[in-house]
Amino acid sequence: MTTSLFQPIQLGNLCLNNRIVMPPMTRSRASQPGDIANDMMATYYAQRATAGLIVTEGTQISSMAKGYAWTPGIYTPEQIAGWKNVTDAVHAKGGAIFAQLWHVGRVTHSDNIGGQLPISSSAIQAENVKVFIDNGTNEPGFVDAALPRAMTKEDIAQVIEQYRQAALNAVEAGFDGIELHAANGYLINQFIDSEANNRTDEYGGCLENRLRFLDEVVAAMVEAIGAERVGVRLAPLTTLNGTVDANPIETYIAAAALLNTHHIVYLHIAEVDWDDAPDTPISFKRSLREAYQGVLIYAGRYNAEKAEQAIDAGLADMIGFGRPFVANPDLPNRIQHGFPLAEHVAETLFGGNEQGLTDYPVYQLED
Repeated sequence: MTTSLFQPIQLGNLCLNNRIVMPPMTRSRASQPGDIANDMMATYYAQRATAGLIVTEGTQISSMAKGYAWTPGIYTPEQIAGWKNVTDAVHAKGGAIFAQLWHVGRVTHSDNIGGQLPISSSAIQAENVKVFIDNGTNEPGFVDAALPRAMTKEDIAQVIEQYRQAALNAVEAGFDGIELHAANGYLINQFIDSEANNRTDEYGGCLENRLRFLDEVVAAMVEAIGAERVGVRLAPLTTLNGTVDANPIETYIAAAALLNTHHIVYLHIAEVDWDDAPDTPISFKRSLREAYQGVLIYAGRYNAEKAEQAIDAGLADMIGFGRPFVANPDLPNRIQHGFPLAEHVAETLFGGNEQGLTDYPVYQLED
């Protein structure tokens, strides 16, 4: 029986029932054409509405922001309407749900973005990074990410506006708030991390300049929908999708301090989550806690015991459980009562239909 995870917590104007987060996980099942959230997705999220907070899969803010086939968008009226069905379904079950807003930058292929060249902080290709494209079958076709072009000042202004509009669209779609995806090697990360950014203008070079794009995007979204509805996800120590920073501790403590000035409602830290990955240093977690005073969420390789310890130690306020939520729609109940967890089927994570999405059962006590 765990206790800390099941204490209520205030998140902006929301009072959440527990401290368990369903973090963003790409599932690649949006309806085609149009990348529209559908009834199958509404069922999937509603099944998991007992989470204190759900954060959706990454949702592209424009047609240029799309990295992979069959991921949903939030920039057309049809996409907004599709997401409204999802938020209605989650709210009907008493849940809270934020939309993760996503621009992949260079982590894409021209086939996913209407034949255009990807955009990034700099014209640097993501090395050893593959994305998948719709090759006309139900199987995703993996290809190398394309060489991007460096964004102009006009591009930067346009993308900031797309983020602002996407935040407004999310509110229109009924979301309780948004999470800015600034992690895992995608566009904002491509500005932050030193080895992915070789710009010589005010968006590159020194740390303050590399954080400028993040700063301006967050400012635009806070102005549009209010700081109490804006969260941000960072991945300080991962090198996913090819972004590397020379001094990640310094960089991400500075990023946390910057986000604190915007009074965003939460900071979501994605920890390295492969099996033999090193743990995030406790000293770094303490420094993050000092730099950022809002709700702090961690995700990556947590079980109930480890989650309790992080909350009890004051290092985290909420904990994300990713893959366990795939196969356990009733995950909070299973954690609370010590019921065993089901294992997900890896082959059905991306693409396809209800199989591996909505057909996992809740736990049943045997008579």
